[in-house]
Amino acid sequence: MSATTTTDYRLIDSTLRDGSHAISHQYYAEDVIRIVAGLDAAGVQVIEIAHGDGLGGSSFNYGFSAVPEKELIAQACQTAQRAQIACLMLPGIGLADDLREVRELGVSVARIAVHCTEADITEQHIKVAKDLGMEAIGFLMMAHMNSPEGLVEQALLLQSYGADTVYIADSAGAMTVEDVRRRVNALVNALDVPLGVHAHNNLSMAVANSIAAYEEGAKNLDGTSAGLGAGAGNCPTEILAAVSTKYGIETGVDPLALMDVAEEVVRPIMPRQQVIDRAGLLLGYAGVYGSFLLHAERAAERYNVPTSEILLELGRRQVVGGQEDMIIDVALELARKHAEQEITT
Repeated sequence: MSATTTTDYRLIDSTLRDGSHAISHQYYAEDVIRIVAGLDAAGVQVIEIAHGDGLGGSSFNYGFSAVPEKELIAQACQTAQRAQIACLMLPGIGLADDLREVRELGVSVARIAVHCTEADITEQHIKVAKDLGMEAIGFLMMAHMNSPEGLVEQALLLQSYGADTVYIADSAGAMTVEDVRRRVNALVNALDVPLGVHAHNNLSMAVANSIAAYEEGAKNLDGTSAGLGAGAGNCPTEILAAVSTKYGIETGVDPLALMDVAEEVVRPIMPRQQVIDRAGLLLGYAGVYGSFLLHAERAAERYNVPTSEILLELGRRQVVGGQEDMIIDVALELARKHAEQEITT
């Protein structure tokens, strides 16, 4: 589904999914009710909710949710009056049965997310979503790690499986405006379905990158309220809406209402404000998956090694989403290296 005739692009808010990373997946029913109600009243077209790592993500490896995610998803579906409710799933973490269960709860949009070179593992899940009558979105993560030409190959696979929309995600917040323009231009020219862009803010480029994506033909853009999300956060929904209005881009949402949601509902539950500190900036600089930040900080404290060294080494190894276990391996190796250096000196 592309943007409606009254909007220039469709806005998808991911506060209740990507924002889950930043609060260690500790959302409660009252949070869901207030956020969904506020976004819905502001005119947001699609609201995404799930564990930060998608359906089935609540686990030792990724962190446990405070409340079972399907209870929260059901609450979101009951609260929304106009907005569609979306869920994200990563094949191998989530199962086809998860899609069936959330469809029964009222979810109408399925975002099937994989690393940007692994579109071939989405076929089953896209087809299940379509069979269930859902809109299927193919979601290519860590898009900075593939060339425009390589992304086109992957996107065409998603389209061939039946994806209604294709997304590229700057999961590490590592792309510049020119990086985005080249990728979006190539994809828009190659695809018959609409394109979307999911931006992170580790290099402080998320809003600029999203506007550039729209200018190159993207018809779907993501944001999160107050920028709440993995790493240094996402493209802030309220800022994207405000900047779009300044450019004369019709979003169908009320920027002032979105500012109220960010200030009065989301910021009070944030354990820390989304700022581009050294660790967040390093994610974008090194090209590391945004959700690795809290895991890396915990490993750094546990093994007494700098977070910066862990992130830079993860970047050198080109570790991707789903390899969170590598964070501990890297921290242990660095701790041993420091210990050996101390002995020799």
